[in-house]
Amino acid sequence: MLKAIIFIISTVVLFLLFNQLHKKYPYPFLLPILTTTIVIIAALLLLNIPFSDYMEGGKYIQHLLGPAVVGLAYPLYNQKQLIMKFKYTILSGIFIAMFSGLISVYVILKLFKLDDSYILTALPKSLTTPIAMQVSETIGGIPPLTAVFVMIAGFTGALFGSVIYKVGKVHSPISRGISMGSASHGVGITKLKEYGEEDLSIGSLSMGLSAVIGAILCPIFVFIFF
Repeated sequence: MLKAIIFIISTVVLFLLFNQLHKKYPYPFLLPILTTTIVIIAALLLLNIPFSDYMEGGKYIQHLLGPAVVGLAYPLYNQKQLIMKFKYTILSGIFIAMFSGLISVYVILKLFKLDDSYILTALPKSLTTPIAMQVSETIGGIPPLTAVFVMIAGFTGALFGSVIYKVGKVHSPISRGISMGSASHGVGITKLKEYGEEDLSIGSLSMGLSAVIGAILCPIFVFIFF
């Protein structure tokens, strides 16, 4: 139990420290969720600490993921009028984002002549981790590797999303929310809070709907193309 407490406290302290660092130097590569992850992985490797030992405390932090997702309902409630006003735009945008994501993964990995098992593994990359792993298993992918692709998608959005918005002159909260929520799920959404509650609300809604729509589209896509 003492080991679990130590890992919980060290993780929280690291995150708080890096969060303060990010507030002082708001660069994308200093996102606390990224820097904390890198430092923890490095520490486990250098100190030769098994991941199972870390998870004795980490599992309690993982259990907070559910309440954290539920907490996203608050900005959704505050922005319900905006959501209802643009409901068709949001739904169509998510459908287009999910379908284009599946097509791009399929085409790119086919061009690199990767085995079908890896393509099937990467297809659910834009869904939240628990759903992505279940979908991966259903369509014949490799669930643990899918979780890695999900992390890559999340960090990519969090790191480069703001740059893409700036270069592409994307100023609409609807556009930012849909794109980040449907492509980079929870990790990417943490970046949206810097833009405001409207972006965060649309991003949260897009993440949830993308999980549902993606869980339906992925098997259909596989049935058609494989």
